[in-house]
Amino acid sequence: MTARIPATLIAGDGIGPEIMAATLTVLEALQAPFDWDAQVAGLGGVNTAGDPLPQATLDSIRKTRLALKGPLETPSGGGYRSSNVRLREAFKLYANMRPAKTLIPGGRFDNIDLMVFRENVEGLYMGYEHYIPIDDDPHAVAIATGVNTRQGARHILDYAFQTAISMGRKKVTVVHKANIMKALTGIFLETAYQLHKEKYAGQIGLDDVIVDACCMKLVINPWQFDTLVTTNLFGDILSDLAAGLVGGLGMAPGANIGQDAAIFEAVHGSAPDIAGKGIANPIALMLAGGLMLDHVRLHDKAQRLRQAISETLNADGVRTGDLGGKASTKDFTDAVVARIRHS
Repeated sequence: MTARIPATLIAGDGIGPEIMAATLTVLEALQAPFDWDAQVAGLGGVNTAGDPLPQATLDSIRKTRLALKGPLETPSGGGYRSSNVRLREAFKLYANMRPAKTLIPGGRFDNIDLMVFRENVEGLYMGYEHYIPIDDDPHAVAIATGVNTRQGARHILDYAFQTAISMGRKKVTVVHKANIMKALTGIFLETAYQLHKEKYAGQIGLDDVIVDACCMKLVINPWQFDTLVTTNLFGDILSDLAAGLVGGLGMAPGANIGQDAAIFEAVHGSAPDIAGKGIANPIALMLAGGLMLDHVRLHDKAQRLRQAISETLNADGVRTGDLGGKASTKDFTDAVVARIRHS
């Protein structure tokens, strides 16, 4: 009998509860052994606890060290920091992993199979910013300080190398801007080559590319890349670009891996304009559930989930409106469950 696995569940805002219900339905069909502790964050956290990241939610993740999260809305106005950023900081989630894989053949970009690894807690996203007033303009000068550390680079690079090797991938490409930002991204590039030489040279290839050239090459010929690893800001941009190659953020799951926890998520927004209409595409969060299954070494269940989604989309032709179909969220979910039960 499979041991039960405690995990925190954050349904999220907007379409979050709908796509989370769909994801839980398919995980239940797979008999995934998660024992869920439901918590709130984002706008839901503000409404119930006056905080977009309530203490009870943090306590739950500290206890379970594992979470599945829907999209969160950061309330507008001053005083509220992104819950996602706070989660990364609180649990030292240094590695963000975003696979981009073609699910529906025949598009402009076909047979895409990319992995993007993003450093998740350093760089310009640390938020060291301030204004310098001049005369009567309080915002005359804006200054931001980026911080990358050798240890921070080693954390994400080790994770990227090890994960790529375990997946049978052939080459890691470091994306940087060391020709201009010689210290801030140069330390990342330098550490990559040092670490590769020390530990991974005989197991996987390594090269590098400047970030602006990488963007161009991804659009012209994305098949030249296998695995990308980069710093925080560049990774944020490139992972969305990669998602665009396979149909958009509705097809893009994300994993945040750290020393103290692992949090899996749909990386798209909360889409409040379609919330409650039953038409949201749940694929990104379902695939995040698949990454979560892989993380707890239930690889067979993860593969069955991915196969069921593929067969639903392609063999059965069941697709939500954003993918050119007419299926509701429930229609799509029911079709995936049927495929799982026959697998």
